[in-house]
This record gives sequence, C-alpha cells and structure tokens, in this order.
Amino acid sequence: MPQFQFRDRKDAGQRLAEVLRARDLGEPLVFALPRGGVPVAAEIAAALGCPLDLVLVRKLGVPQQPELAFGAVVDGQNPETVLNKDIVQAAGLNQAEINMVRERELAEIERRRRLYFKDQPPHNPRGRNVVVVDDGLATGATARVALHALRRAGAKRLILAVPLAPAETLEALRGEADEIVCLSTPRPFRGVGASYAAFPQLTDADVLSILESFERRSADSPGL
Repeated sequence: MPQFQFRDRKDAGQRLAEVLRARDLGEPLVFALPRGGVPVAAEIAAALGCPLDLVLVRKLGVPQQPELAFGAVVDGQNPETVLNKDIVQAAGLNQAEINMVRERELAEIERRRRLYFKDQPPHNPRGRNVVVVDDGLATGATARVALHALRRAGAKRLILAVPLAPAETLEALRGEADEIVCLSTPRPFRGVGASYAAFPQLTDADVLSILESFERRSADSPGL
C-alpha cells in the first residue's frame, strides 16, 4: 500500500497554512496557480484572512510531449515568457514552434481570465507581501514565470508555498522568491500526484465553485 503524504489538495493547503501563519506576513495577498493550486491557496487565504487571487500562467509543452515543459508564459500588458534552454535544445525546437505554442497558451490564458475574473480586476501586488501557491512542482517552470511577473508588478516580498517538489527544483528557484515553504521533497520524485491519495483533474467549473465559495465566506469577514 502506498503511503500518501496528503489526503487531497485541501489537506495540503491546511498544512501549508499552519506553517505560514507563523510567519510575519502583515496583510498579504495569496495568488494561486490555476487550476491545481486554487483549492490549496483557498485554504491558505482563509487561514490568513486575506484575499485570494489567481496568477494566470500556462506551461509551454514540447509539441510531441505536451507534459514536458520547455517554459511557461504569463499574461499581462507585455506577456512574459521563461524558457528552459536545455529542454528547448534537447527537443530541437525552433523559434516558429516556440511561438506557435506560446500563442496557443496565451489564447487559453485570455479565455480563463474572462471566465474566472469576469469584470473584476486582479488585486494589485505592488508593495504587498505575496504568497504564490501551487499543488506541487515538477520542473518549476510555471512557478518561475509567475514569480517573475509578480516581482515585475511590484510585489514587496514573494513567498512560494507548495506541498512538495524535487529538491533540485527548489534549489533552482531560490533566487526567484524571497522565501520558499515546501512540506516535502520526495526521493525519488514520481510526480506531484503520487503524493496525494486523491488528486483529480480540476475543471473550470471546479475553480469557479472554489472562488465563489471563498467570496461567500469573505463577504462576512471585513479582513478579506
């Protein structure tokens, strides 16, 4: 019988929240990486009594191996792209192929922005302590571009909070965040889902349900 470290994403978020509550974060903002990071981040934001937002980032997958990330892209006035040059070279990708994947993922980001945010602008991270949350990291490409974007937008202090990740991925991200909170670094690393007893693929409807539930809870809490 495998020994799972987390029951589900909610459990992971509650356990991360216990650690983060001990930090002096003032009045932070919590930004989730959708979709998987949303239920984790919702638990953290509820525990910290702070707003929950999303940072819309998409992995750039190698065309023949979509699960292998050669980089990531985040939306904004000037969309920012971070590439893993080693994977780009190993996969033999040319600029036209990179651009094709990038434009496709930017279109998906725009679709999600309209769906998730409707007419509500995202919270401004300028001058704020910001917690960036995902349900786990593999290559860290998506987290890297999210941190870049939030730093560029003026975040005062960046805390990356994830339930698990390979030790080498965390080491590569040390210079991107002011602090990293990670509960587990499995060896060997068999993928993010391998540490969860329940790890369903989330849909847009799931994300909307979590966001709407959080809004209902926060409506009665003036601190949110």
